[in-house]
Amino acid sequence: MERSRGRRAKALAAPPAWLTAGLRPAPVPVPWPAVARAALALSAPLAVGLAAGRPAEGALVSMGALSGVIGDTADAYRMRVFNIAVPQLFGALGVTLGTLVFGHGWLAVATLTLVALASGMISSIGAVASASGLLLLLNAVIGAGLPLPDPWWKAPLLLFLGGLVVLVLTLLGWPLRRAAPERAAVAATYRTVAELYEAAGTDAYQEKRHAVTASLNQAYDLILARRAREHGRTSSLARLLAQLNVLVPLLEAAPAADLRARAYGPLPPAVAATVRALADSVETGRTEQPELVLPPAVRPSEKAVAHALRHAATVVHEAEPDPPPRSSTRGHPHVDDRLGRPAALTVRVRRAARTMLLSAPAWRYGLRLALCIGLAQVFVSLIPVPRSYWVALTVTFVMKPDFGSVFSRAVLRAVGTCLGLVSAALVLAEVPRGWWDVPVMAVLAALVPAFSAKGYAFQTAAVTPVVLLLSDALNQQGFDLVLPRLYDSLIGCAIALVAGYLLWPESWHSRIGDRLADAVADAAAYVDRAFAPEAGAGRARARRKLYRDLSAVRSEFQRALTEPPPAGTRAAAWWPLAIAVERIVDATTAARIRVAHGAPPPDPAEVTAVARELRELAEGLRATDTLVAVRAELPGDDDGVLAPLRQEVRAARAIAGPELR
Repeated sequence: MERSRGRRAKALAAPPAWLTAGLRPAPVPVPWPAVARAALALSAPLAVGLAAGRPAEGALVSMGALSGVIGDTADAYRMRVFNIAVPQLFGALGVTLGTLVFGHGWLAVATLTLVALASGMISSIGAVASASGLLLLLNAVIGAGLPLPDPWWKAPLLLFLGGLVVLVLTLLGWPLRRAAPERAAVAATYRTVAELYEAAGTDAYQEKRHAVTASLNQAYDLILARRAREHGRTSSLARLLAQLNVLVPLLEAAPAADLRARAYGPLPPAVAATVRALADSVETGRTEQPELVLPPAVRPSEKAVAHALRHAATVVHEAEPDPPPRSSTRGHPHVDDRLGRPAALTVRVRRAARTMLLSAPAWRYGLRLALCIGLAQVFVSLIPVPRSYWVALTVTFVMKPDFGSVFSRAVLRAVGTCLGLVSAALVLAEVPRGWWDVPVMAVLAALVPAFSAKGYAFQTAAVTPVVLLLSDALNQQGFDLVLPRLYDSLIGCAIALVAGYLLWPESWHSRIGDRLADAVADAAAYVDRAFAPEAGAGRARARRKLYRDLSAVRSEFQRALTEPPPAGTRAAAWWPLAIAVERIVDATTAARIRVAHGAPPPDPAEVTAVARELRELAEGLRATDTLVAVRAELPGDDDGVLAPLRQEVRAARAIAGPELR
């Protein structure tokens, strides 16, 4: 009894999970090439600046390189060019605007507020646009808050040069690894499928399936993005896309294999071993097909797996097809045959501008960001804060909704800043200024990509001493920089929490119920289509879209779980239902695969009843914020092909809303 009380007291004294979730480092490997690039890109400009007797100019180049290092997050080289170069252009524009209003008081306040509005709206277009909007505002704040070298064009040029250094270092490996990112992504997806089959019949199956979905999405995004930029199809891309598409039958057979493993024991090891061998063939480009040694297939699920493996082996080991003529764009998903490349680019720009200007979420985020930046600038204008640009910088980093919860980012920003200031204080207090800055910067810069992958708090802890060291090279304040930066960061976090979070009900009244209701309705449509006699290729496309949407719903739930009550509490209560919806889709796919390989088909009335129950569940989710137990009455034989699906639907409705009574 006493031990139980002690555990309860310890649990009550521990901080809530939504507060500590971001403080656990993600289990990811260290990106050693990025570490080496960061160390060289940030330390070399400092060395050149010191050798030339212009340390401030060298620090500006390193500051631009820091932006490039943080933005270098893509795998494919063409995507990396866009991810680094395009934001640097916006950053050059931002620092130009900031430099022009430096020291102009309220004009600077108005200018930065308008830049924040534009930055927020630009961020709604896409990932590259989001990074561009971020760098536009960050550099505008730096230009308006720091005395930069004259003339006005020098700072933009030096910052852009720093980003160019990172880009050049990144592209040095292009001739050797031109298609490696796409090929490696496809091979990695095969390996996640192998792990999925190994986990069949165990509690780890759902986790592995999520990993497959994420890997498949990444591989498709890489290949399709490269194909769009090459203005046509190439033989290597066509082969990679075919190798990726052939995974679909394997993924469709996986839920049936999971049910088979739960009933009759683990799958034969040869299944996962064969998929891993296919992954090696994809990665090396080998076309010699080895003999497949598979166990005898008796049950429908076993036949589905064997058929999918043989089909995948045939496609993986096919010779590379001849490419179509380079002038042809027929069949290209992003380019009209009647349009040339400039015209197609113009169409995309107009579409992006229309999305930005007519999107209510874009306006809402832009106004939130503008309000926070305006308040930050008014605060530092009315109250003398030395080097006050750090307040607005903090607000900018925290107010990025596509980077996660504003609340959790504010908390993690404060924690990461405190940790980073400890190392910065040691450097500024103990290391003499001058040539010692070069090796110290190399070490600190190497930590940025290594820690960024671990989480936002760790990234902040790594970036803070780098920025402080570069700021010291510009204004020579030394150790006196440390405490003001801490105060400024805490003030910026407070402004973001109050003006960017608490004042906006949409922040703490999450719409996860609506997103989940849409997923349930899509699942109902998938049930109808899965057993329709003429579904064909549309069924596979519907399944891929549904799994991608479920992945987005899961990401939304994970973001909401880091929010404080009531949003975080509601997300935690609805989380089992999100898992149940995923299991419903798996059960539907498993039933369809069993029917396709010999199991008796279900009664159409039974299919209609299951779909109806799901639609009623979706309607109930849209009408309530409370989850209570209800019953589901579904017709059908408990031993029929739809028995697992009916069981999953009952489980889902058992945590649904009171309107379904």
